[in-house]
Amino acid sequence: MSHADGSGYSPNGAASSNGSPLTRDTAIRGPARPAPYVGAGILLAAAILFPLMPQLYSFDAPRLGGMPFFYWYQLLWVPVSAALTGTAYWLVTREDRRRRAAVRAGGPPWTGEGSAEAGPGGERP
Repeated sequence: MSHADGSGYSPNGAASSNGSPLTRDTAIRGPARPAPYVGAGILLAAAILFPLMPQLYSFDAPRLGGMPFFYWYQLLWVPVSAALTGTAYWLVTREDRRRRAAVRAGGPPWTGEGSAEAGPGGERP
């Protein structure tokens, strides 16, 4: 029996899920959709790769407040990278919450892929 707070732990401290003990094969997340992870990867790649391409910003003009373009372009990437990283984090955590909620709501059964006892394709021997 788990605590009323929904922590997933029994009163004696053992991990449990819906009254049964958690094992290595107990599903804690539902199936993943690749789109949020691909989107987050694209956002992070843009935040990393664009500042690393000097041919995009190795110009003196236009100046902004007397500062050459190559300086203010790089400084502009600081808040842009923070926004892209925050958006990527939001996408991944939203997908993780959805996957955890799917298991709590009794979503699609977990096939056991990747477990130690599962054979090729997640089939048990």
